[in-house]
Amino acid sequence: MFFRQLLNDETACASYVLGCKTHGSLAVVEPHADLVDDYVALAESQGSAITAVFDTHVQADHVSGMVDLVSRTGATAYLPVGAGVDFDHRPMGDREVVVLGNVEVQAIATPGHAVAHHAYLVTDRTRADEPWFVLAGDALLVGDAGRPDLHAHGEHTVEGMARELYRSITQRLLTLSDDLLLYPSHYSGSVCGRGLSANPTSTIGFERRHNVALQHGDEDAFVKALVQDIPPRPERQAAIMAANRAGRPLADVA
Repeated sequence: MFFRQLLNDETACASYVLGCKTHGSLAVVEPHADLVDDYVALAESQGSAITAVFDTHVQADHVSGMVDLVSRTGATAYLPVGAGVDFDHRPMGDREVVVLGNVEVQAIATPGHAVAHHAYLVTDRTRADEPWFVLAGDALLVGDAGRPDLHAHGEHTVEGMARELYRSITQRLLTLSDDLLLYPSHYSGSVCGRGLSANPTSTIGFERRHNVALQHGDEDAFVKALVQDIPPRPERQAAIMAANRAGRPLADVA
């Protein structure tokens, strides 16, 4: 199995290239618009093709490189069902699996940061039949949970999103094995969480024991804490989201 984590310190975003070199099939998860050349070069250096591109949700803090990367590689774009984008993609339902040779990527619905949000559970069948790691998006971060306000609108209130996030974390992510590696979409410096670690890697068990957001006794306490002291919204959030929904450069919608 091939796996690389790519970091963009300007926006504190983590993205991932992973897949099966035996079958020459790689995926990019959470592609950043500024790193598209890097993903393409990395795949070429491994003698493999980028065949799939995943976003965990419509990003609100940075422009996704999904459409550009798909255009350059011919890969399939995958987003959660109900993401509400205007470009060609394959909507993924809960528990749906995409196969990349010997590697499998399974979607786990984890709403709360966004109404349509997936974590991706990754299994390398050459090593074991159990998953090796989870790409948790903005649901569970290293040191905190994702903020619940950026995608709140209409009936999806900030408090309601926080309650959804609590259930996604406790009923989905924390049911995974404690030794499962956890890779988030952001780290310290991001506006998508508070008090995030500068270490963009953890495990389910370590976060279960030490993540501040997970030390509250019940859903009400979690929600009360999560909706307090929410960081300022990202600059140009509305334009960034419009660009990501349209699959167009920021300059075209700003």
